[in-house]
Amino acid sequence: MADDALILVVEDDPRLRALLQRYLGESGFRVTAAEHAAEAREKLRFLQPDLMVLDVTMPGESGLTLTESLRREKHEVPILLLTARGAPEDRIAGFEAGADDYLAKPFEAKELLLRIRALLRRVTQPVAAPHPASGGPVQLGALSFDTARAELRGPAGIVRLTGGEASLLAALAHRPNEVLGREDIAAALDMDEAGERAIDVQVTRLRRKIEVDPREPRFLHTVRGRGYTLKPGT
Repeated sequence: MADDALILVVEDDPRLRALLQRYLGESGFRVTAAEHAAEAREKLRFLQPDLMVLDVTMPGESGLTLTESLRREKHEVPILLLTARGAPEDRIAGFEAGADDYLAKPFEAKELLLRIRALLRRVTQPVAAPHPASGGPVQLGALSFDTARAELRGPAGIVRLTGGEASLLAALAHRPNEVLGREDIAAALDMDEAGERAIDVQVTRLRRKIEVDPREPRFLHTVRGRGYTLKPGT
């Protein structure tokens, strides 16, 4: 786990921004901060943070809009959204925008730290296999997923996955042709409080990267009432 990771904090409240900078710095991280989305974009021109802590409600461009824009631009930095609105539909909106995690204000500093470390683990470590894997890559048409490295490759090279997408695909690939229930998937994604809809969002995002037609999935199938299964093939 990289406690010396670089974290970009984007928060318009100067007091909270300063508190986050100090707390995360004292926890061993390198921290830089931005007051709003425009400043965050400027920093992203010359910095490659390992994770972003991003406020949803900011003057000008919101955190949700910034997240959506970054994902369209193929920025795969893990994003943890902070918001005063903690309703399930707000969390879902965050995941649909492309965020990796969502924390409602007010929050305990310790919980923020635990979530940040979980996200960083998700990015830097492949998911452990529930039982020994076959050892070879999992073939998904023209794509090949290396289960040991949690790396997806295609004819054009590495296909970039977010931390959540990589963890989801790794969990499914370690147990091909088996049905994984939502509880198993939630545990693999550190999403215990996100609910079923958040898992469905992650599945939808992954399908966009591994399926020729995500509306007619060939590899990642829904098993109604039970969960999801990955069916490899050439």
